[in-house]
Amino acid sequence: MTKTELRKKYKALRKALSEEQIDTYSINIANQLLKLPIWECSYYHIFLTIEAQKEVNTDYILNILAGKDKNIIISKSDFKTLEMTNYLLTDNTVIKKNHYNIPEPVDGIEISNDSIEVVFVPLLAFDKKGNRVGYGKGFYDTFLSKCKPETIKIGLSFFEAEAKIEDVFDGDVGLDFCITCNNLYKF
Repeated sequence: MTKTELRKKYKALRKALSEEQIDTYSINIANQLLKLPIWECSYYHIFLTIEAQKEVNTDYILNILAGKDKNIIISKSDFKTLEMTNYLLTDNTVIKKNHYNIPEPVDGIEISNDSIEVVFVPLLAFDKKGNRVGYGKGFYDTFLSKCKPETIKIGLSFFEAEAKIEDVFDGDVGLDFCITCNNLYKF
């Protein structure tokens, strides 16, 4: 399937999920993450859940990271440049939803891309080779291309891998892992 077809399919599948399913699946995904060999790192970038899009609830992962005393990085999107600025999440960080309903830090301590060791990547779909389909603006491809090559990229998905995304191109940045409710994919 093409990215456009996959976006349509997975937006519909997400829309059909109940709040209870989202919560259960999100807890399962957070528990699956504990199996990964990533916990020696210090700087973890995570997306804040867009509830209206029925994304994976990352609160459970945030709790794990805080419990392990990790540096948690969140970002603010610039829709003019299609780039993200990364900030350290602290007790004083003020979070507000932007025009697109994305929760973001208002400001804070800026963190450079090359400090980030692990990135939890939002997605709509992914394939068995580690390619992903997001919302189509390219924010994460741009961001990930500016991180160090050894930065670990982990997709989070309610659904299992597609066989193949047909229209992958050179600018697409692949995943190292993808975590679903039931499986841990390594690419």
